[in-house]
Amino acid sequence: MSRTTRPSPSLLRVAAVTGVAALTLAACGSGSGSGSSSSGSGSVKVGLITKTDTNPFFVKMKEGAEKAAKENGAQLSTAAGKFDGDNAGQVTAIENMVAAGVKGILITPSDSKAIVPAIQKARAKGVLVIALDTPTDPQSAVDALFATDNLKAGQMIGEYAKAAMKGKSAKIATLDLAPGVSVGVQRHDGFLKGFGATDKDVVCAQDTGGDQAKGQTAMENCLQKSPDINVVYTINEPAALGAYTALKAKGREKDVLIVSVDGGCTGTQAVKDGKIAATSQQYPLKMAAEGVKAVVTYAKDGKKAAGYTDTGVTLITDKAQDKIAAKDTAYGLENCWG
Repeated sequence: MSRTTRPSPSLLRVAAVTGVAALTLAACGSGSGSGSSSSGSGSVKVGLITKTDTNPFFVKMKEGAEKAAKENGAQLSTAAGKFDGDNAGQVTAIENMVAAGVKGILITPSDSKAIVPAIQKARAKGVLVIALDTPTDPQSAVDALFATDNLKAGQMIGEYAKAAMKGKSAKIATLDLAPGVSVGVQRHDGFLKGFGATDKDVVCAQDTGGDQAKGQTAMENCLQKSPDINVVYTINEPAALGAYTALKAKGREKDVLIVSVDGGCTGTQAVKDGKIAATSQQYPLKMAAEGVKAVVTYAKDGKKAAGYTDTGVTLITDKAQDKIAAKDTAYGLENCWG
């Protein structure tokens, strides 16, 4: 997902509707608020709070939670920030969910540090809190973390890119997330580690917020700075597709290697279409489904999920490299964000 300059307090407005069966915050952009699925008044109440509810990554996460709640007889309440970085909205969502009597909360923190006090208050009232996708800072602020190993995901595509360059001198551009966001930092550092490079070897680094339009602008800026760029790492596939658009406008789309992380259905299709060479696929639906099951288990027998659960990552490419483990796009499209 994933997924930013913090806005001023005057922008931190959220709309919250609290009820036994539902809790909703307005979504990023023009999207509608989240809903809730219920299995009856006597069922276990579970809350899911995502960064936004318009990003396809979090849409898939919500689908996983809804399906798991139905299968396990749980009542799911959902909430999302108005934008990626809306910590105030997530704090309000936690408070409302605790008041509504949830047994556990699953959250993708928009601000890994700022959300901690609200999480601590919830846990003090006996609510199980599990971070999904993005760890809190410190990670121990929650009971458990279900997430991709983002350092590994970055390292896998770094190793792939190094192999794909076949000894050619690399001019690397990195299209990152935003300063201080753990997911972005881990993927960036993992890519460099896998490639056998350091930040000193990067000829252009730009933040994109994981946005396609910003990815295009970032790539345009990098090409102006270093026209001979031949390797592009991107935080996610929207940023990668933005980079591809900028490269194509310059007639460079066939001689620049683009690699990414996420493995969404649209991104995996872009790998199949040859726009992106490879991506590290992660599984947000699984993160949410396992989280719901953990809350139901806690409600039934008091057993708390603890520590870090790696929900897996797979390198997806149709241009396999020697000694680099990968699956093709047929597998990737069948399992995208599953």
